Amino acid sequence: METTFTFSPKLRNISLGMLVLGLVAIVIGFITDPDRAWANLLLNNYYFLLLGLGASFFYAIQYVAQAGWGTGFKRVPEAIMQYVPVAGVIMLVIMLFGMKSIYPWVSPGDHAFLDEHDLHLLHHKEAYLNTFFFIVRLVIIFAAWSVLILYMRRLSVKEDGDKANALKWFEKSHFMSKVYIFVYGITIIFATIDWIMSIEPTWFSTIFAAKNFISAFYHGSAVIVLFVLYLHSKGYFQFANGSHWLDFSRYLFITAILFAYTWYSQYMLIWYANIPEETIYFFYRRFEFSQTLFVANIIINFIIPFIVILPNKLAKNPKVLWIMTLLILAGHYIDVYNEIFPRTVFAPKFGLVEIGTFIGFWGLFIFIVARSLSKANILPVNHPYLDESLHHHTHG
Repeated sequence: METTFTFSPKLRNISLGMLVLGLVAIVIGFITDPDRAWANLLLNNYYFLLLGLGASFFYAIQYVAQAGWGTGFKRVPEAIMQYVPVAGVIMLVIMLFGMKSIYPWVSPGDHAFLDEHDLHLLHHKEAYLNTFFFIVRLVIIFAAWSVLILYMRRLSVKEDGDKANALKWFEKSHFMSKVYIFVYGITIIFATIDWIMSIEPTWFSTIFAAKNFISAFYHGSAVIVLFVLYLHSKGYFQFANGSHWLDFSRYLFITAILFAYTWYSQYMLIWYANIPEETIYFFYRRFEFSQTLFVANIIINFIIPFIVILPNKLAKNPKVLWIMTLLILAGHYIDVYNEIFPRTVFAPKFGLVEIGTFIGFWGLFIFIVARSLSKANILPVNHPYLDESLHHHTHG
């Protein structure tokens, strides 16, 4: 059985080529429309950050629940979550140099869509919404995530190299996963409010952070499945069977429902209450920005996956999972696009800058994941639950 992953020169060149293409697109964006370029950088970095965070949460709950079925695949979420520290560096660059283009509270007088009432409200929020405190929070949040993620990775690798004390390293990973879930559950609230909700600083929703938390878990699970399917097609994880695919599908199915629940709760409660200060967020997106994208968000992220993955026969089919994961990740882009572009670009634009930047970030993401996979055994050879994963046949 293959226990190591080789980062082939072909895959390396493809990922680096995609990255270069992205850099070219970003440069073109800054030459033609700097505000749009900054919005694209935030959109794509936040898109992949949520995938990394979702994978880290998946990884942690597998340890906390002591789930055996997914043990053989744990190197995949472990590799995906290595993007988080890189995202921190990119996010810091965005905030240091592009805040004025993205966040109207930085220079309220330069944004025509803010009226006198909005300016009055922002004056009362200056104690929290100011550039210095904003950057401090960003550094603290990413430092907490990065330190814990890198430490969990270190414990995992130590487990591989110390068979006699494998259980000790497993127990440490189990404990650190609890710590990570606690820290992550608190910090993700501040992160989503700061980096996304404050793009519209006079609007607020108590469900916004919960919705983004679920979105990260949902789409992070989808990208895990996508990489597992890809590796399986290349000869790795040959022990994977219908029971594994069905369990992966259940994660997608459940999180799709949770995503729809939080999306609907946020939308319907605000829409039904009909408070102008709150409904303007959805009214603008639904009737002025793009009704197509507004509707597509829930159709692609919930309705289609719910219907397709519901039957066990389809849920156990790798080809179906290929299609669903790609569709769900497309839905993730639409969801984040709907959160960021309406008040940064003010029009549903999707051209060379958007396509090129997205491809570039995918190249960076693939490079980081593949490099991480190649640095350790792709199978956690000393994990106490590995045998349970290799012989997982609980579903008919």
